[in-house]
Amino acid sequence: MKNAFLYFLLFLSFYATAQIKGTVTDEKGNPLPLINVFEENTYNGTTTNEQGKYQLHLKSSGKNKIVFQYLGFKTQKIEVPAEKSASPLDVKMIEENFSLNEVIIHTKDNPANAIIKKAIASKKENTRKTSRFKADFYSKGIFKLKNAPKKIFGQKIGDMNGALDSTGTGIISLSETFSKIVYEKPNNLKEVVTASKVSGDNKGYAYNTARSSFYDFYDNTIRFGINMISPIADNAFNYYKYKLESTFVDENSQTINKIKVIAKRDKEPVFEGYIYIVDDSWAIYAIDLDIKGYRMKEDVIDVMTLKQNFSYNKNNKIWAKNTQSLEFSAGIFGIKFNGQYTYVYNNYEFVDSFDKKTFTNEITTVDINSNKKDTVFWNANRPIPLTTEEITDYVRKDSIHKVRNSPKYLDSIDKKENKFKFFDPITGYTYKSSSKKFSLGYKGLLDLSSLSFNTVQGWNFDTGFSYSNWKQEEKGRQTNIDVKINYGFSEDRLRVSGKYWHQFNNQNYANIKVAGGSTVQQFNREEPISPFINSISTLFFKDNYMKLYNLEFAEIEYGQDVANGVYLKGKIDFEQRKPLFNTTDFSFFNKEDIYFSNNPLDPIDYTNPGFEKHSLAKLNLTAKINFGNKYASRPDGKFNIRNKKYPILFLGFEKGFAGSEKKYEFSQINAQLKYNYTFGNKGDFGLNLKAGKFFNAENIAFMDYQHFNGNQTYVGLSGNYLNVFNLMPYYSNSTNDSYLEFHTEHNDRGFIMNKIPLLNLLKSNLVVGYHLLAVPNTSPYSEYSVGLDNLGFGKLKMFRIDYVRSYQNGFQNEGVIVGIKFMD
Repeated sequence: MKNAFLYFLLFLSFYATAQIKGTVTDEKGNPLPLINVFEENTYNGTTTNEQGKYQLHLKSSGKNKIVFQYLGFKTQKIEVPAEKSASPLDVKMIEENFSLNEVIIHTKDNPANAIIKKAIASKKENTRKTSRFKADFYSKGIFKLKNAPKKIFGQKIGDMNGALDSTGTGIISLSETFSKIVYEKPNNLKEVVTASKVSGDNKGYAYNTARSSFYDFYDNTIRFGINMISPIADNAFNYYKYKLESTFVDENSQTINKIKVIAKRDKEPVFEGYIYIVDDSWAIYAIDLDIKGYRMKEDVIDVMTLKQNFSYNKNNKIWAKNTQSLEFSAGIFGIKFNGQYTYVYNNYEFVDSFDKKTFTNEITTVDINSNKKDTVFWNANRPIPLTTEEITDYVRKDSIHKVRNSPKYLDSIDKKENKFKFFDPITGYTYKSSSKKFSLGYKGLLDLSSLSFNTVQGWNFDTGFSYSNWKQEEKGRQTNIDVKINYGFSEDRLRVSGKYWHQFNNQNYANIKVAGGSTVQQFNREEPISPFINSISTLFFKDNYMKLYNLEFAEIEYGQDVANGVYLKGKIDFEQRKPLFNTTDFSFFNKEDIYFSNNPLDPIDYTNPGFEKHSLAKLNLTAKINFGNKYASRPDGKFNIRNKKYPILFLGFEKGFAGSEKKYEFSQINAQLKYNYTFGNKGDFGLNLKAGKFFNAENIAFMDYQHFNGNQTYVGLSGNYLNVFNLMPYYSNSTNDSYLEFHTEHNDRGFIMNKIPLLNLLKSNLVVGYHLLAVPNTSPYSEYSVGLDNLGFGKLKMFRIDYVRSYQNGFQNEGVIVGIKFMD
């Protein structure tokens, strides 16, 4: 009886709202995707899938007028009696007979220009009408891969959990969500995800939410990596030409103008395609625009196509976006991939204002039961029918997921992968238990990635052991244990260090680290020169810039989020520091030259190391504050979303105590401010400001000084240089007193370079920078730089070149820095 009652309720739920479905084709019977389908004078609609199929849940009873709208075809309005709402409604669309009154188009009175000017003038009013609303939201994202290789950089990629066939082709990601959203321009959002579905992961939560769907062409710019210029931006005529291709009358007897959008300059951040403008109100009727990858500085992407459809409600006279699709194609190294995100907005409720407590720092909330909706729910509520390919993907991956996550299958795979091979003692070995969620690893004796050269150790390499446990990964609990064994051939010395790290949860990300052992350490703990770059500099040019000392230590560290946007970390350690000297003169070239000493204070003093053996305990407290921090709450974690209007502030306190001699003890306070801001389409500005002060530090050890990241190699390893002085010797301005460090850069993101003939062919960015360092008892050090970023070959934009001049007591040095981003 109980089951019968449940079935009866389920039956009632199907018929509480009627549903119509069908297929939309052209006159030749070809299916039409992305047809706009909605109830007349409502904001209840959907769109067709790639096979032209649709389904629409009717909100009103009785006779319903269903509107079928598609760019290039005549709009059809079909009345559906209540008794026939369950019957299939197939529609054949007829191509629109566009009209364009005969006009003589002169340069000065192009009719398209007049329409665009009116649309620009009416933006404020049109955006006001839709600036505050509540709505139901649906999204679907699909990502496909084609011709994927068997290996990438020597690593097997497999079939990606059943996604790829034997040719390396298939759907690697398919997901859907339902949400309730509350929105207020420009960026207030409250979203509750009520349903979430991920193909191949019945416990997963999709990431495609409403936050990434707001592309508003009433704004002057639309963010696609960089700020793209809207075709109706205030300054649009600086970037576009327009052509009125046709006009037609829609189902509301309103005249629609189809205007072709043409880029004035190819390399600018501009769209191309069509924008449809309604006469009289000058509102947007539809968007059909392409974005070329190089125009948004994403050369891997070939093209993105953005389509938006708007529907009109005679009751409130508002044109509102009801469907949107973002389709893209891309490729690199012969691998092709494409994807599409489709969004449907329903049941708009426009309001004049919201209560002050409506919007909080929590932008998105994902209901814990959102991933538990069954197939019946999705089939009944999904506004866009799945294609045959998508249905197959869900069924296939869900069955594969069940099989491949069963203990029997996991144990069989592990048994195969865990077999010990003859060369494993040399190449390394990993034992993994997927069902128990832990692994043990041994790095082997041929870990070439760790091989490096310095004048203290000579050739040296690492091996070691590791343990990982992710048994409660869904709660954010995970544990890692690492043991590192380093051997230096020239000094014939073995050093061992170990680390234990545990994260307690994925909400405040509380974590603890315990570490200790023996290692070689640069005097500047930020390690301004990498082992790889130092190896090249040393072996090929006999420039041994890396200065090292022996560190024996034990430490414990704990950190967690203590409030929204506030992360605190504390560390206490005990260190014993010992001097080290050069032990080798080996190099590939310049063998007659002599290496500098390992003394960072006096590179030609081969007798004194720069400090004496000693010990010291240290306490470090650090706070990181993200002002205006937003976040998304999901059952699998809390994800912070930085508010880019505000800077990030770091505050620190360091105390040296319990030294082997009193002179080594000290106190230091420090602060850092980091800020990035985008000036419309004119580029990105970055700033990094640091300041600090030592107390009772007159005779402290040199490794406890405040060091600044210099660079003497003329090689840059980052996309920006907001933490480095590219011509300053590594330890020339280190201090145990007060200091002020300032870095700023502006990257024009092509704003200037796109307009310079010939140079615009590089598709590069102009970067200018200024860097300042002030410490007591010496003149300030400063650098000025100008360079080009986003350089490379084809789709690989991995290089940056800067010309830098430095000053301290007048002109000091100049040079060209070659930035190689993939070495970062």
